[in-house]
This record gives sequence, structure tokens and C-alpha cells, in this order.
Amino acid sequence: MNTTIAAGSIIALQSVWYSDYEKTSFHSFDDSKNWLQMDKAGHVYATYHFNELVAKTYRWSGVERKKSALIGAAYGWGYQFAIEMLDGQSSGWGFSWSDLAANTLGSALYTGQEFAFEKQIFKLKFSYFPSGLAKYRPAVLGSNFQERLLKDYNAQTYWLTFSPFAFSKNTAFPKWIGIALGYSVHDKLVGDEEFYSTPGGQSFYSKREFILSLDLDVKELPIRKKWLKAALSPFNSIKIPFPALVWRGGVCYGKIM
Repeated sequence: MNTTIAAGSIIALQSVWYSDYEKTSFHSFDDSKNWLQMDKAGHVYATYHFNELVAKTYRWSGVERKKSALIGAAYGWGYQFAIEMLDGQSSGWGFSWSDLAANTLGSALYTGQEFAFEKQIFKLKFSYFPSGLAKYRPAVLGSNFQERLLKDYNAQTYWLTFSPFAFSKNTAFPKWIGIALGYSVHDKLVGDEEFYSTPGGQSFYSKREFILSLDLDVKELPIRKKWLKAALSPFNSIKIPFPALVWRGGVCYGKIM
């Protein structure tokens, strides 16, 4: 099943991500400074959750926890490596060592916690709110929802969430309450440039965003009904919107994220 999911998603990526570029001989390039590293955050997130998916599947089938985590790491890292190989044969991209490092970090975050804590204390989550910027560069940021979900980094936020009471033995503390640390970008329309001007003269200066918010750990909620836990399971990887403090370019303001 995991192999089928991986193969299917790679085929989908070929259609959405690579269709506009010619296939070339294998090559590499340094994109470590592109998109203010938002793409690297995406690599960490994707590898972490693919690792988790495979590890849980093997654990469900009866394989020991740590061995399942290692198998998951092999699948997760290998899947991302396959994508890097596709990048290396695309005229619009190239094999990226910094992507490979981000993939390794995502796999290590999941596997390391399985060995150290036998559970995931620090989780990675994702949120998406349309930025309205894709219309200025639809070929780069996406011309429809599916493409924008993958390509418009201005609309994405990656979160590291954890419960401040995760290591407490006091059962009175609600371990389902979490702190969320987010990272995103604003007005980023070009990967390797911090400024973009539209033909109509509208200017955009890219900025990093650092975000502090709350989160819910649905795994820790005192819910007995299995169907309800299953219905809430997407929020193990997607952040529930909460009030947040955003730091952008030296300015702090509040919003729902």
C-alpha cells in the first residue's frame, strides 16, 4: 500500500510540478537560499509524515516500534530521494543537496523521537490560507487551487507544535493543549530574488514571518469513541486555526492562523 501511494503521488507531481519543463541530463544546483527556505520546511514536513505513515502501518501489522520507525525512515527518505532524482532531470530544477539535508532532518525528527520517547512529543503541522499573490505569477505560484497548495509559499505555514506539559507526570495538566511555532513568508514572488515588480508597477518586497500560536493535540484529547478520533485524525498533521502573534519585518500583529 505504501509503495502504491508513493508511486501515485510521484506520478501526480510529474503532472503538476514538472509538466512545464523539458527533461534534461542529470544535474545538480544550489537552491539553499531560494524562497527564504520555505521549500526546505516543506521537505522536512513531507519526509516526517511519510516516515510516520509507513511506521504506523508496520506497527499495526505487528512489527516492533523501533524497527517500524527505521523502516519508515527508509521509505520516507527514499521517497524524497526519488523526487530529488526527478528534479535532477528537469530543466527547471536540479538535484539539491540542501533538499536532501532537509529530508534527512524530517526523517531524523520522527525516528529520533520514537527511539528517545517512544512517542512524538514534537510534531510538524501545516496550514494554508490563500495569499492572493498567485495571480501575479500564476506560472510560478499556481494557476489553480491544487498548484497553489504546492507552489504558493506565501499561503503556506509550517508549524512545530508541542505540549508544554508533555514530560509532566501530573495528570491534572491538560496535555492536549499545545504551543505552535510557525514559519512562513510574505510577498515572496521570486525564488532567488527579494524584490518583484509587476508590469503595472506594483512592488513586492519579501519578508520572513515567525508565528506563535496555540494548538490542539487530538491524540491526547480524552475521546473514547474510535470513530470520532478517526474523524479528527487529519488534525495530527494540519493545524487547527487559533489566534496567533506574527512577527514580520520588525512588526508584530495578531491574526487567526
